Amino acid sequence: MTAQKTQARLIEGKPIAAELRAEVAAKIPGFVARKGRAPGLTVVLVGEDPASQVYVRNKGVLTREAGMVSDEIKLPASTSQAELLGVVARLNADERVDGILVQMPLPGHIDTQKIIEAIDPAKDVDGLHPVNAGMLAQGMEALVPCTPKGCMIMLEKIGAQVAGANALVIGRSILVGRPMAALLIGASATVTVAHSRSRDLPGLCKAADIVVAAVGRPEMVRGEWLKSGAIVIDVGINRIPKEDGKTRLVGDVHFASAVEVAGAITPVPGGVGLMTTACLLGNTLTAACRRAGIDPGAL
Repeated sequence: MTAQKTQARLIEGKPIAAELRAEVAAKIPGFVARKGRAPGLTVVLVGEDPASQVYVRNKGVLTREAGMVSDEIKLPASTSQAELLGVVARLNADERVDGILVQMPLPGHIDTQKIIEAIDPAKDVDGLHPVNAGMLAQGMEALVPCTPKGCMIMLEKIGAQVAGANALVIGRSILVGRPMAALLIGASATVTVAHSRSRDLPGLCKAADIVVAAVGRPEMVRGEWLKSGAIVIDVGINRIPKEDGKTRLVGDVHFASAVEVAGAITPVPGGVGLMTTACLLGNTLTAACRRAGIDPGAL
């Protein structure tokens, strides 16, 4: 009698993100009662990138649904670096703005790092300012990048035993890989960060209890690379062509093979991506509370 194949548990982002958004929304009336206004998030969009336009529109809808103030500043692609820095300086000085998010990518003539560094760290809801990155690395209270924060919440929701686990983060970007590693270290995992120069990536995967794939390569991580029962968090969002000339979304993990080996896995789409905006709302409320001297847990 042959053993029956078992499929991994799906870690679906939709219900977890909805729960997080509801938790944020439930605290807004308490903030309003204390401050006389709702927390405010301003998103700055430079240029006409279609994907960025969709992201910004969705962020606005969800921010308003949560009871917060959502503002959008749309600038032409020809906006100079000095002009964008001026917009950031104005938002830094605006007491009604608790969170500032400059949508990436920016046009090539603008130094992205200079813009990140210009944002008030207390309003840096993307968690990318060197002050927030440094505080996170030292295990201090910081505004944490939304995607890795969402990944940690997903691990928590499925009851993953992170402490003592061998965790592999594939990718070392400031947006996901590095902060993800810092969060896992903070949760007492033993963490390896892999990248383009890592040797024997399949071997590293095989030793990992938790794999976070954030490398930006479609379906790179194969099921045969994985340890049986591993938890797989797929951060990748890649468009690949279909036979009919259209495209489809896939992650950095080859889902069909991985689902036969992993213990739990996030789908793409429908996984981590949904958590990012929910965590942005959480970061905005956190930033507003810290700026106002309010304990978010007391709301």
